[in-house]
Amino acid sequence: MKKKTAIPSPDTYRRLALALPGAVESSHMGAPDFRIKDRIFATLAYGAKGLGTLKLTPEQQAEFLADAPEYFTPAPGGWGRMGMTLVRLDAPESVLSGALLTAFHTVLSKQAPKKKTGK
Repeated sequence: MKKKTAIPSPDTYRRLALALPGAVESSHMGAPDFRIKDRIFATLAYGAKGLGTLKLTPEQQAEFLADAPEYFTPAPGGWGRMGMTLVRLDAPESVLSGALLTAFHTVLSKQAPKKKTGK
């Protein structure tokens, strides 16, 4: 008889995501997500499988996969090729924190500055 393994709780991932300045929790397609300035940087779309999702660049994804392949994997299909990355929710807090911070800054850096209207 196979021993059933418990799915890691998303509580630490959620706490770390919401600790980032200006981050808020919302929902996308029925799954919790985390946003900065209305742009998603992380989700719990695979939370029931013990995974969080991070919005990274393909280059950042390659670095995370090389540094800690036991915790990171590309998201399925085209999303993974574009940098979307799955992280195990049972990864050490320092790994989750660093990955969330990277995704947060990646999305924040792609925000276009507000155009000034001159009158």
